[in-house]
Amino acid sequence: MTRHSDITLIGGGIIGLLTARELHQAGAGVTLIEKNRIGQESSWAGGGILLPLYPWRQPEAISRLVIRSHALYPALAEQLITDTQLDPEWTPCGLLIAKNPDLQAAIDWCNHNAIRYETPEPAFFNDLNTETEHPLWLPDIAQARNPRLVKSLRQDLINRGVRIIEDCELIGASLHHHRITDIDTAQGKLPVGQLIVSAGAWTAQLFARLFPTQAPNIVPVKGQMLLFEAKPDTLPFMVLDEDRYLIPRRDGKILAGSSVEHDQFDKTPSTAVHDRLKEFAWTLMPTLKQFPIIKHWAGLRPGTEHGVPYIDRHPEIENLFINAGHFRNGLAMGPASAELLADLILKRAPRVAPEPYQFSSPH
Repeated sequence: MTRHSDITLIGGGIIGLLTARELHQAGAGVTLIEKNRIGQESSWAGGGILLPLYPWRQPEAISRLVIRSHALYPALAEQLITDTQLDPEWTPCGLLIAKNPDLQAAIDWCNHNAIRYETPEPAFFNDLNTETEHPLWLPDIAQARNPRLVKSLRQDLINRGVRIIEDCELIGASLHHHRITDIDTAQGKLPVGQLIVSAGAWTAQLFARLFPTQAPNIVPVKGQMLLFEAKPDTLPFMVLDEDRYLIPRRDGKILAGSSVEHDQFDKTPSTAVHDRLKEFAWTLMPTLKQFPIIKHWAGLRPGTEHGVPYIDRHPEIENLFINAGHFRNGLAMGPASAELLADLILKRAPRVAPEPYQFSSPH
């Protein structure tokens, strides 16, 4: 493994894939290394709502990346379909929020960020069973189907000539005068120009082992999901009810999620959570009792204290960068996060102010 790239990227999830694409588009030579298979961790397991749950309750730093990504997604999806013939199923099906006790904060956030909102008609709730409180309809909020977005991004990078190395764990790194000169991997040594770590929930482990003087505070947070084999048009829009949701895919399948569990690196699905999610889904939409549950799975999100990711240059190692810690919102913040890191590496004027995502900022 002696081939040299301008930029070597560790981690093949949504954030890594989008970052590699952004840098390649800017003319950089990129190598992407993944310890397992591309996009098989949190990126594969998530729901794909392209909006944080109740974003007006989240830090402003999250909204800045989400709103910029919201603007970037339509062209991204169109380009991926055209160039790969793999549809990421970016679908602006709208989001119905059943309960908004903080309605004024929601309206203020929507107005500030130019997000359309309406009071939903009673017909929205014909097939739903819930006690509404100031319900809100956001007609332009989209979803992406995580596994299909991963597949299309992977193919897009291959088409562009980005080097992808899978089943390749990072073992060590050689430093000289505050620069990484090469990395040692399960498939041999590789010289590096710039090194980016976008390893999701495993990012802090990597830093603690290889670059311990300044490690990000990122921990694994398990989330579990169910998938119902429903018919097309059973549910035409996404529904958020308190802290859980239903997401209809284009083929009719309906995803119910999700749990938030601090359980180290254990991805084992549990019967107790399965039953809680099933009961939520059956209660909210009794029609779902007609349809079998065909999948139950878990993934590990890269959690930070406030959900704000790290997108920054390492304060001591001049050619080391990080783009990780997006918690539940890797897809929702992904395109803008990739753009911001590329801005920092390439010294472009950033479209999103970088300060909240620095190592020194609270996350």
